[in-house]
Amino acid sequence: MLTVKILGSGCANCKKLEAVAREAATAAHLEADFVKVTDMRQIMAYDLLSTPGLVINEKLVSSGRIPTQAEVQKWLLA
Repeated sequence: MLTVKILGSGCANCKKLEAVAREAATAAHLEADFVKVTDMRQIMAYDLLSTPGLVINEKLVSSGRIPTQAEVQKWLLA
């Protein structure tokens, strides 16, 4: 099972990123655990320059923007 982390303070962009990631996982018929990370110390451990950030299986794949559902789906399937 995949672990998907949404890094950010819980702002509107963080919530949108989570929605896009969930939709991508559902569309790809993948099971994933979604974790919201709001603690700045934990976020900074990923070398994140700006939020929101997306981490899939401990690999930072996106930061500072909301990727498309197709992009997220490609990362989930990789």
